[in-house]
Amino acid sequence: MKQFILSCVLSVAAIAPSQAQQTTRQLPVYLDQTKPVEQRIDDAISRMTLAEKIRIIHAQSKFSSAGVPRLGFPDFWTDDGPHGVRPDVLWDEWEQAGQTNDSCVAFPALTCLAASWNPQMSRIYGEALGEEALYRGKDMILGPGVNIYRTPLNGRNFEYMGEDPFLASIMVVPYIQGLQSKGVSACVKHYCLNNDEEYRHQVNVIVSDRALHEIYLPAFKAAVEKGKTWGIMGAYNLYKNEHNCHNQWTLNKILKGDWKYDGVVVSDWGGAHDLEQSVKNGLDMEFGTWTDGLTMGATNAYDNYYLSMPYMKAIQEGKFTQKELDDKVRRVLRLFYRTTMNPNRPHGFLCSESHYAAARQIAEEGIVLLQNRNNVLPINTQKAKRVLVVGENAIKMMTVGGGSSSLKVQREISPLDGLKTRLGKDGIEVDYARGYVGDVTGNYNGVTTGQNLEDKRSEAELIAEAVEKAKTADYVIMFGGLNKSDFQDCEGHDRKHYELPYHQDKLIEALAKANRNFVYVNISGNAVAMPWKAKVAGIVQGWFIGSESGEALASILTGDANPSGKLPFTWVNSLKETGAHALNTYPGTWRQEGGASTKGNIIDEEYKEGIYVGYRWTDKERIKPTFAFGHGLSYTQFAISNLRSDKIQMKQDGTITFTVNVKNTGKRAGAETVQLYIHDVKASVDRPQKELKGFQKVYLQPGESKDISITINKEALSFYDETSSSWKAEAGKFEALVGNAADNLKLKKAFELF
Repeated sequence: MKQFILSCVLSVAAIAPSQAQQTTRQLPVYLDQTKPVEQRIDDAISRMTLAEKIRIIHAQSKFSSAGVPRLGFPDFWTDDGPHGVRPDVLWDEWEQAGQTNDSCVAFPALTCLAASWNPQMSRIYGEALGEEALYRGKDMILGPGVNIYRTPLNGRNFEYMGEDPFLASIMVVPYIQGLQSKGVSACVKHYCLNNDEEYRHQVNVIVSDRALHEIYLPAFKAAVEKGKTWGIMGAYNLYKNEHNCHNQWTLNKILKGDWKYDGVVVSDWGGAHDLEQSVKNGLDMEFGTWTDGLTMGATNAYDNYYLSMPYMKAIQEGKFTQKELDDKVRRVLRLFYRTTMNPNRPHGFLCSESHYAAARQIAEEGIVLLQNRNNVLPINTQKAKRVLVVGENAIKMMTVGGGSSSLKVQREISPLDGLKTRLGKDGIEVDYARGYVGDVTGNYNGVTTGQNLEDKRSEAELIAEAVEKAKTADYVIMFGGLNKSDFQDCEGHDRKHYELPYHQDKLIEALAKANRNFVYVNISGNAVAMPWKAKVAGIVQGWFIGSESGEALASILTGDANPSGKLPFTWVNSLKETGAHALNTYPGTWRQEGGASTKGNIIDEEYKEGIYVGYRWTDKERIKPTFAFGHGLSYTQFAISNLRSDKIQMKQDGTITFTVNVKNTGKRAGAETVQLYIHDVKASVDRPQKELKGFQKVYLQPGESKDISITINKEALSFYDETSSSWKAEAGKFEALVGNAADNLKLKKAFELF
C-alpha cells in the first residue's frame, strides 16, 4: 500500500507545470476555487436543470435539504439550537433517532448570555457551539434568537436576549461571528415580531413603523449588517396580514432591500402557507410544511411543499418565470459555498473540556445576584456546618423539554450535586428537602431524563419537612421558579400567570420565617412575581444554564466566583407594570367574521405601547420595579466617578467619547458593568426618558481602578422618523447618564448636537 501511494505521489510530481495548469483550466468554473464565488454561482446555475433548482430550496427530511449530486453539491443539514446541538431525529419523524453519538454540551440559555453583558462571552459561545455542530455534521444552527422581551408571559423568552434592542444588537453579533468562523451558518430567528407564543400561527401584529424600527428590528439589522449572518428564519406570526415567512414588507423591502441581505431566508417549520407568496415574498428555503412546528405533520410530504412540485409545475405552466427561482437558488448556492463547499472548514469536536469550561464561564458571568441583605451571601464556608437545599429545581434536569431547544446532554450537574461537591470539600453537610412537587415528567421527542421525581406526599407534608430541617441549618438555599413544561418556559404556549407555580410562594414564606439565612435561587428565563421579596435575605437569578448548572451556581453561592450578571429585562412587580398588559393589548383580539358571534382565525394584536417596552415604560409611568433593567449586585463594591467627555458639542458626522473612572473599593476581585444611557432634552417627537446606548464590563482587583471610555455617534441620538421613513438625529441638547443599572445612574453630562 505504501509503495502504491508513493507511486501516485511521484506520478503527480512528474506532471509538467504546463500540464498542471491545463488541468486547473479544465475544472468547471463552479468548482474552481480561484474564481470569485459569484462567478462560480453563475456557472452552477447555468448547468442546473429546473428540477435541480427546485430540489435545493425545500426540505427532503425533517432537518435537511437536498444537494445536487450530479454537480457535487452535498445535502445540507440544519439542526436546532440555540443552546446546543439538538439530538438527531428520524428522517421523517420528530422522534429522536436513538443514536449514541449525538449527546452534546448544553450551553446557558440566551437570557443568561445576555445577562453577562459581555460580548466576549458571545464569541466564546458561538465558537464552541460551531465546533459541536461541525462534529455532528451540521451546516446550519437554527439560532440565535433576538425577539424582544415584551411580556414576561412569553413562553420562549428564555431563548432570546432581553428587552433592550441595543443590548441584544451588541450581544448577537459575536455569537454569529463565532459560529460562522467554524463554517457553520447561523440562522437568526424569529424574524420578526414573534413576541408571544400563544396562537403564534394566527397572531397579526399591528405596530407603528417607529416601534418596529426602534424596538423590534435593531438586533436583526445588526445580525445582518454587522454579524453578516448567512441565514434568517421567518417567524410564524403575521405582519400587515401576511405571514412573516413570506412577507413583502419585512423580507423583500426591509431585509433584502434596505439592508441588502445576501443570505437565505428559511421558513420556520410549518411557517409557509401560500405558493404565490412563498415565490414572490422573499422565502428561499421551505422547511416543515404541514407541521405545527413541533410534533404533528403529514408523512413524506416534501414533494408537496409549496416550493417543491407545485412551484415547478407552476413554472412549467407559465404562471411564474424563473426570475424568482434563480434568486432563491443563487442565495442557496451562496450558502453552500460558505458551508458545505467551503474547503477551509475546520474539524469539529464534541463534549470537550473546553466546551464545558466555556459553558461554565458564560453561566458564572450571567448569574445575577438580585438581593443580598446582611451579606447573607456568599455562604461562609469557614463557619457553616450544615446547609439545607430545598426545591424540585435543585434536582430536576432542565435540558430536556422547552420545545425545539430541548437537548440530549452528555452530562448535567444539578444544583444539589454541585453544592454537595463544593461544600463537601470544606466538610459541610448538605441536606435536601423536596419542598414542592411540580412537573415529574422528563421526556421530549424520545429523549428522557431517566429521573423519577414522583412524590406522593401532600403540600403540607412537604412544607413541614422543609421547615423542620430549616430550623437547624446554617443556611437554607431554595431552588425554585419555572421549568420547561407547557405553559411555563416552553415553546408553543405562554405562561398563564405571573405568579410562581406549584404553590411555591407558601413554601418561601415559611422558609424565610424559619431561617434568617434563607436564599432563594430562581431558575427560569422569565421574571416572576415576588410578593415575599422583603422577607427574604438573598435572591439569585439562576436562569437555565445547561450542563454546568450545579458547578456554576455552587461557585457563585460560595463566592468562588464573584457574581457580575446584570438583568437584561425589567423585573416588574405585576403584569400591569408592562405596557402590553396595562393597555390590555396582549394577547390580542380574535377577528369577527360573518357577524359578531362568529370568531375568525386571525388574532389582531396591537402594540399600543409603541416604543415603550421594558424600562422605557416604567420610566414613563414612574413605576419602581422589583428589580430594574441592568441591575445586578456583587460581593465587592465599585465606585463610578469623574464622568467627562472629549467635547461638549458633537457634529452630525462626528463622535463623542465619555470616560468614567471605575474603582473596586471592596475586598474581592470582581467585575462591574458601566452603562451609558442617553436622554434627549427636547425633541419634536415623544421620546423615552432614556435609552441604553453603550456599556462596558471591567474586571478589577481590590483597590484597582481603571478609566472606561464609551464612544457614540449620531446613531445613538437618532429616532425613526415616520414622516420621512428614515432615522433622524435632531440638533439640540442631550444628556449622558452613567451608572450600573437603569435605576442607578448618578452621573450626568450635558452635550449638544449641531
